[in-house]
Amino acid sequence: MEPSDRRRRLAWLIAIRAAISAVLLGSGVLIEINAPGVLPLTPFYLLIGLTFGFTALYAFALPYADHWLWMADAQLVGDAFVVSGFIAVTGGVTSYFSLLYVLPIIAASTVQGRRGAVTISVLSSLIYVGLVAAQYHGGFNAMSAWFPQPPELPPTRVAEYTVAINVFAFVAVASLSGSLAERLKRAGARLERASTEIANLQAFNQDVIDSLMSGLVSIDVAGRILSFNHAAEKITGQSYESVVGRAAADVLHLPDAVRSALTNDLDGERTRRAEFPYPMPTGGTIEIGLVVAHLLAPGGRMGYLLTFQDITDVRRLERDARVKQRLAAVGEMAAGIAHEIRNPLASMAGSIQVLREELSLNEDQAQLMDIVLRESKRLNETIRSFLAYARPQRAAVERLDLRKTVADTALLLRNSTEVLACHAIDVDVAADPVWFDADEGQIRQIVWNLATNGLRAMPSGGRLRLAVLAALPPSATSSSPADRYGAAVLEIEDEGVGIPPEELDGIFQPFHGTFGRGSGLGLAIVYRIVTDYNGEIDVTSTVGRGTRFRVVLGAPAAGLGG
Repeated sequence: MEPSDRRRRLAWLIAIRAAISAVLLGSGVLIEINAPGVLPLTPFYLLIGLTFGFTALYAFALPYADHWLWMADAQLVGDAFVVSGFIAVTGGVTSYFSLLYVLPIIAASTVQGRRGAVTISVLSSLIYVGLVAAQYHGGFNAMSAWFPQPPELPPTRVAEYTVAINVFAFVAVASLSGSLAERLKRAGARLERASTEIANLQAFNQDVIDSLMSGLVSIDVAGRILSFNHAAEKITGQSYESVVGRAAADVLHLPDAVRSALTNDLDGERTRRAEFPYPMPTGGTIEIGLVVAHLLAPGGRMGYLLTFQDITDVRRLERDARVKQRLAAVGEMAAGIAHEIRNPLASMAGSIQVLREELSLNEDQAQLMDIVLRESKRLNETIRSFLAYARPQRAAVERLDLRKTVADTALLLRNSTEVLACHAIDVDVAADPVWFDADEGQIRQIVWNLATNGLRAMPSGGRLRLAVLAALPPSATSSSPADRYGAAVLEIEDEGVGIPPEELDGIFQPFHGTFGRGSGLGLAIVYRIVTDYNGEIDVTSTVGRGTRFRVVLGAPAAGLGG
């Protein structure tokens, strides 16, 4: 028996003893009022007072029950003697209180099980037999004031029969209560084991649910949230306490099609899939991939189960993969057409130049010749850009300070035709040198192409910011190539017209230019160079407010450089 259980049972025993004593006291008072002289008041009330005194003593010693294991035995034995005293003062074999022996026997079975019940029943039987024997052999004559005797004792055979019946009752009660106590104890043990197993199973299930990398939300048929696992909290930025009981459609910002499906029993389907933007409470937006399924139980459908993931990175990787595939296809095409077009084009341009110088041309003819030469030059520049993308020159990797490279490029920009009087170029670099192993020409090309795009996006003027952030240390645990190899970070930010969200996926595709100048290959070449450096480009744009390109450069890819 656990110590805490022992104390609890002894506390109940003390409380019941006090209640029975109070009942006996009240009964004695009523008997005395209705039939004065029937009870010997002095010994009767003395026994009741003694019982109350023992009860108070037991209550005082209850905190020590775990250490004083004999305390339960002492209480039960004391109760048997007190009951014997009540029987002695109320007529012995003729007393109506003989059944009080049952109380300590039942109490013993409750506190100590079958062993305690049998022990107290045997002790009670011996005391009772001894008490009746003393009564019939004149043992109470000397104490008649304390133990008054009835006017006439029953015949000996009646007394023996009464004693036998009571002793049998004591033993029977002990056997029955002890058996019930043992069964109750075993049932309690089984219940405790079952409760422990259920608790462990619940904890295991909760651990499994909380270990899922996907958000898991259960809702009732009305759409209110019932459960919300740790992954759901992490993805949405909301806690279980703040969302439980609320409508899942509002918490997760579900699109109208999913809301309608929830109200229409998923339109008869087993599951429903959806992808939608989710605005984070801290700002920004992520892409959510959601699957809705029925939540079934033996009693029928209880609601719905929503599983979802943050697929922002997955969609970005898919977009990058599509861009790389398109760029690879264009690169193969460019390598094939370059030799077929560039040499004849150079011959044509040279021939036109010779004819222009040797022939006598009027003004219109000369203008047509100039147009042919100018367009030939533009077409040759486009082919050169193609070749720069499809067959990049072998890089001359060297140790360089990115701050100086960006500052030099900014100086060239300020003196180029791309800069208008309404433009301002700011250079924001780290205080300490930012050393990086790269081809300086390629770094200049990245900055130049992104910066000229930014200037063209501000036809009405604005501020262009070129920034070099401190190099990031390598991280062996990161999944990002740039982080894994160590990285340098460049930022080019403008205050221009911005890029609509639906066009962000295609800005690195060849010939995607939207400013009417250039070959449309500038961003494609930037993307090619950045990927060669195991890098990444993050684009953040707001229509009407501007665009920011964040370029993270890692170590050059194998084979890049001399």
